[in-house]
Amino acid sequence: MKLIGPFKQVVTLADLPLRGKLSDEQLEIIVDGGIVVDQNTIQKVGHFEALKTENPNIEIEQIDGEQIVLPSFVDSHTHICFGGNRANDFAMRNAGKTYLEIAESGGGIWSSVQHTRNASEEELLKTLVERINFLIDLGITTIEVKSGYGLDAENELKMLRIIKKAQHETTASLVPTCLSAHLKPRDFEGSNPEYLEYIITEILPKVKEEGLADRVDIFIEKSAFQPEESKEFLLKAKALGFEITVHADQFTPGSSRIAVEVGAKSADHLEATIDEDIQFLAESDTVATALPGASLGLGEKFTPARKLLDAGAIVAIASDWNPGSAPMGNLITQASILATFQKLTTAEVLAGMTFRAAYALNLEDRGQLKAGKKADFVTFKTNNFQNILYNQGSLKAEHVYIDGYLN
Repeated sequence: MKLIGPFKQVVTLADLPLRGKLSDEQLEIIVDGGIVVDQNTIQKVGHFEALKTENPNIEIEQIDGEQIVLPSFVDSHTHICFGGNRANDFAMRNAGKTYLEIAESGGGIWSSVQHTRNASEEELLKTLVERINFLIDLGITTIEVKSGYGLDAENELKMLRIIKKAQHETTASLVPTCLSAHLKPRDFEGSNPEYLEYIITEILPKVKEEGLADRVDIFIEKSAFQPEESKEFLLKAKALGFEITVHADQFTPGSSRIAVEVGAKSADHLEATIDEDIQFLAESDTVATALPGASLGLGEKFTPARKLLDAGAIVAIASDWNPGSAPMGNLITQASILATFQKLTTAEVLAGMTFRAAYALNLEDRGQLKAGKKADFVTFKTNNFQNILYNQGSLKAEHVYIDGYLN
């Protein structure tokens, strides 16, 4: 057992509600605080000197200089296992080219599929671990990683096996998600429903057999899969024992309602969500996940996070880091910008990147600094926690702790 501190401020995020709006006055901030850790679990959080007095023989891990500490971040939606680069897509989009024009010129998701299929396992593993390490340096220690650039049994399983291998090469917690239903591949000879049935019969049983993922995702959109066929697919995946998440309402509304109806853990994107569906989400346990990186990458409007929170929804914020629409990967920068445009409090943003995002991944053992929680936390060299969002990602994490140990 050891005592880590003292910290100028300990921002615990403890005892905040899971859903709805938050004021900054609700934040518990312990001045000159410390954290008692035993193995990988937080035992107690409080005033540093008081904890020291209570435990006279405890090992002290001294923190030098003014630093604040808060729970490490959770990125609950990424596509960071991929091959290739789509910088040309970004340039063409900014030059006014349409999605169809970019796809016809060899870009779009199909471009990433081809690059990922052609990449060696060694190359994919190397670049995946590099991206994971980039996220850890930001203070992100739990990371969801999707497949979805293989789009056939061989390559989807290749991606998921690589994600599993990456877990052995990093201290971060990885949460794999099977996104074989990203879109119907061009080389599949059959209809959308036939491809979705192919996933159910040829991919998901092997995913389950090898323990490669417990979660299944689908992109419901005019350019991908239609609502009714998607709902049938999700119910079949759920019957196979998978948790469900959905790419919903990115360009057109309606699919967030399907996510709620099938009991999805989260509905992600929601840039096009209409008011009546905001209320439908708010009355459910499905997390509404904002992906500001996609809004920035595509020049589209932001998820209506303010309306969702005011309605009582559970709102998480994730990066959507992918090679096409969201290449930045910097969750803190994206969340800070979302806060500016949606008028989110600091408490709402921090909750959206910690325990609320963890809930979207069915992880309730992290995201708050309190007794019994996983000892994952991040420090910043500042005397005021507000500087994290104020600096919009330019204030770098000083130390990242995973399971109570300095990473």
